[in-house]
Amino acid sequence: MESHIAKSQIDIDCSTRISPMFLLLDAEELQIVNRNKIQIHFKAGEIIQKQGTSMTHIIFVLSGLVKVYFEGGDQCNTILRIVKPMSFVGGPGIYSDHLYHFTIAAMTEASVCYFDFAVFKTLLDQNKVFAAEFLKDFSISILSVYNRLMTLSHKNIAGKMAFTLMYLFDDVYGGKEQMISISRHDLADLSAISKDSSVKILRDFQNEGIIRMTNNELELIKPETLRMIQSVG
Repeated sequence: MESHIAKSQIDIDCSTRISPMFLLLDAEELQIVNRNKIQIHFKAGEIIQKQGTSMTHIIFVLSGLVKVYFEGGDQCNTILRIVKPMSFVGGPGIYSDHLYHFTIAAMTEASVCYFDFAVFKTLLDQNKVFAAEFLKDFSISILSVYNRLMTLSHKNIAGKMAFTLMYLFDDVYGGKEQMISISRHDLADLSAISKDSSVKILRDFQNEGIIRMTNNELELIKPETLRMIQSVG
């Protein structure tokens, strides 16, 4: 992993462009952040942080897409959310046991910054405006996870997959893409269904001309039909 590490690649000016949240820090605080960070590039599929490990750093996604998931038994995982660039990845361990309660992995090639936890917590304690914005961002992320999992729990298998696909196209990619790259395994974990069920539903959607999927490339053909399945399923 050492070949990926590049310390202090983000100067103060670049930090403020990466996230508006950094604008809430003064020049001295930004210098402290920059001196206590590590930037690492990950290939798709590589683990960024393992569930159950000590929270020694706060993770910030610079580029690419990152998945956050619970590891279950028998390789049965549940993806809680997909984190886009310019976002922190936090969890309940920040203010409790200082452990990661989920695994974080790169869905695509991704670059992340590790900010030293002790230094970061000092900034939160000292800069109340920055702390309030960080907690707001953290709360919004948690509510999003709750709402998505609650919605999934009330849908049939077709409805779950339709909901997941619309989540990807609308929320993750912001409605800008008609073609995305994602594995069937990740689609199953995002939908809280088995891989076999995922493959069957995707085949049905493809046969009905709603999507087109080749290997890990998925194209949305009939978004309105998918929205209807999502609402009634």
